[in-house]
Amino acid sequence: MALQITDATFEEVVLKSELPVVLDFWAEWCGPCRKIAPYIDELAEEFEGKAIVGKVDVDNNPDVTARYRVRNIPTVLFIKSGEVVQKLVGDQPKQTFVGELQKLL
Repeated sequence: MALQITDATFEEVVLKSELPVVLDFWAEWCGPCRKIAPYIDELAEEFEGKAIVGKVDVDNNPDVTARYRVRNIPTVLFIKSGEVVQKLVGDQPKQTFVGELQKLL
């Protein structure tokens, strides 16, 4: 299960992480977000101990959402050493997420 990342936990969990981070920006009302949600949870399980996989609810975490200029959801960011190295917008096949994450390992 993906971690719930909030404005309050973002710096500690994401920016200070030594592991690569995958962040899914989503909202409850977003159909494409619900479509990729199982993929994100599967990534969290498959890459446990190798990467951090988290979800940011854009409605409840405006600071992080604004910081990364997320305007369309779902937006999935791939972060390494505190820097965004890839950004995918819209629903994607699971294999796309897996491939991007494997590049960071």
